[in-house]
Amino acid sequence: MTHPEEKVQEQPALRELADDPASRKKFLKLMGGGIAGASAFSLFLAACGGDDDEAAGTTANTAPAETEAMAADGDLKIVNYALTLEYIEADFYAKVIESGLFSGASLETIKVIGDHEQQHVDALLGTAKKLGEPAAKPETTFPLESADAVLELAATVENLGAAAYLGQAGAIKDKAILAAAIAIHSVEARHASALNILTGKSPTPDGAFAAPLSMEQVLPKVKPFIVS
Repeated sequence: MTHPEEKVQEQPALRELADDPASRKKFLKLMGGGIAGASAFSLFLAACGGDDDEAAGTTANTAPAETEAMAADGDLKIVNYALTLEYIEADFYAKVIESGLFSGASLETIKVIGDHEQQHVDALLGTAKKLGEPAAKPETTFPLESADAVLELAATVENLGAAAYLGQAGAIKDKAILAAAIAIHSVEARHASALNILTGKSPTPDGAFAAPLSMEQVLPKVKPFIVS
């Protein structure tokens, strides 16, 4: 016999969308189809499987209110993780602009990307405040020795950011937060592609499908940019 609580299992939003054709159609329509739909599809492939059954097992015997609180806490952790990365990116571009290493069209491009990152900060900060306590803004430092070195670092940072969003997509519970994450991931990936071309790399270094990175893989890579 199934207990009532067992029916209330807060599952990742991607799994719900993958399992429910009606939800999936509504979500993809919300995302506008086209490129966004293709991005969503790649996220399904990269993040929909894995340990969903294990995750469901941890909530099967949990009361609905407690399950909802756990889901919100999990999403807050992901939002604050993304917020921290965006703080770093926004600070990076602000300091690059102040460095005087760039001018003309290159400087304008950097300003556009920097403005995008600040908008990401603002959006994620607002979401974190609704969910609970937002992450504090870290003090940052970056090696700004030459224009070429800065472009290399910018490409590294943007590729890392895109992979970080992809790595968390399968764990997000709230569909509105998932939609925002996909929208930001798409822009981060476009930044990365443009910078990859400028630095002589492939615009799609992972091939036809982007490779996700976990928090454990990303955080050590950004630690050198944070002042202890």
